[in-house]
Amino acid sequence: MTIGVPRPSMARIVEPPMTDAGERERAAVAARISTPVLIWGLALLSLIVVGLDVLTGEDLRLIPLLVVVPALVSVFCTVRQTVAAAVWIMPIVVISRLASGGSFWDITSGVCFTVVACALGVGVCALRIRHVSEIARLRSAAVALQRQILRPLPVLTDQALVDGVYAPIEEDHLVGGDIYEVVQSPYGTRVIIGDVQGKGLAAIGVGFAALGAFREAAIREPVLTGVVDAVEDAVARHNAFSAQTGEIERFVTALVLSLDGDGRVQAVNCGHLPPRLLHEGVAAPVPLRRTSVPLGMAELSNEARVVEWLDFPPGATLLMFTDGVTEARDASGAFYPLDARLSGWTRLGPRELLDTLHADLEAFSGGVRRDDIAVLTLRGSSSGSRRSPATADADARRAAEAFSGR
Repeated sequence: MTIGVPRPSMARIVEPPMTDAGERERAAVAARISTPVLIWGLALLSLIVVGLDVLTGEDLRLIPLLVVVPALVSVFCTVRQTVAAAVWIMPIVVISRLASGGSFWDITSGVCFTVVACALGVGVCALRIRHVSEIARLRSAAVALQRQILRPLPVLTDQALVDGVYAPIEEDHLVGGDIYEVVQSPYGTRVIIGDVQGKGLAAIGVGFAALGAFREAAIREPVLTGVVDAVEDAVARHNAFSAQTGEIERFVTALVLSLDGDGRVQAVNCGHLPPRLLHEGVAAPVPLRRTSVPLGMAELSNEARVVEWLDFPPGATLLMFTDGVTEARDASGAFYPLDARLSGWTRLGPRELLDTLHADLEAFSGGVRRDDIAVLTLRGSSSGSRRSPATADADARRAAEAFSGR
């Protein structure tokens, strides 16, 4: 049995292979202007400038202005193309300066200025390409890190098809403070979606600790509260370490679900927003009456976390999300009316629903994000089948051994 790996039976389940670092770097430093276009552009520009210089005579010398061309070319082209532009422009400017006459020092200073300006253009181009290459390598590393923290979606398990949208508040960051994970376990499909308090690298660290604990506990613990307790312990340990290093302690609001394919869903809500159920033209909040404290704050409460059972009829879509959705605002400061919007989208499939919701959020907020956004859709899979307790326990032992590497 494969644990937590998307099944390749549907083409959309498996993402295209990630472009390697070398290809990313080559794409980043590739010329934005082709060589033929550059040659014709330089020729045309030279003809225009020389022609205007002849027409204006001695009153206005325009040819010396061509020394800025290598600097302009360096912004969009490769070092080789910038050198070619400098080699093209330099003779034109130098010959023009010699033809215009003047003292020896005037001619010498003009020629030296031309050479230095062209050399600076080539040097700036080399520095730009080096900087872009470094950024491309760093971004490749960030993509690899993201794939370790957040699984690419969609994911198909025995019990459900899980799809989603993830949009960090900072567009140049691939990972934010929101987390999610989907694990195929011997006891069904376990899903978590959460929101870490705060932002930045510290929040990502807490999220990574929570996800690591969830991935291990999801295939080991037969009871959903056992999974949640394991994640609670991981967040508490991370907070204890953070306190030793001078960082603030953080909590995680989370909703943890388990689907075993029998038409019902187990849920443990740790201070998170309740999901929405879309079924037969109706979209409604799912009532969760036993909400407990967020992960990392269990010691502040005397109540143990409990499992609630939710109806999940065939063909229904369960929508899970973080507060980046409900707290999105428009220009007037009004909050995003999620439930009103969902009432008009009940007939959409999971992927259409996600795309429509994401586009509507962007339009509503004017593209201004105030928080990370994570949205998951769950729809039951026809391949789900319930295991017997004995089979589940045996699968759990094998899964735990495989996870630990024994």
